[in-house]
Amino acid sequence: MGGLFSSQSTAEEGESAVIAVHSAGEWAKNWQSHTQSNKLMIIDFAASWCGPCRSIEPAIKAMSARFTNAVFLKVDVDELPVSKQWKVQAVPTFVLVKRGQEVGRIVGAKKDELQRTIQLHLNM
Repeated sequence: MGGLFSSQSTAEEGESAVIAVHSAGEWAKNWQSHTQSNKLMIIDFAASWCGPCRSIEPAIKAMSARFTNAVFLKVDVDELPVSKQWKVQAVPTFVLVKRGQEVGRIVGAKKDELQRTIQLHLNM
């Protein structure tokens, strides 16, 4: 049974493509590589103390596995001050960026609205 549980948790971990950004250097590296591509970037501004942020996290991980042609970043607003430049006033806030420009924003744990907005911008 141990093998079954081990491979199951490994598969679940492998499904998520969310990149957690913990430093200004990591942010700069991810931002620079994004601005040089045409991929949609979804920035999840969250906080460890935020209940709605924690409750939507499994859906975000599933979306990152489903929408493999998009880049998902997670930024803790208390850890990295980059949220100020994006004028984040509440968490969770999801900012959708394409070619370095904001193309969409969802404030709150609105899974269905976020998914529709991602699909819309992936099809553009």
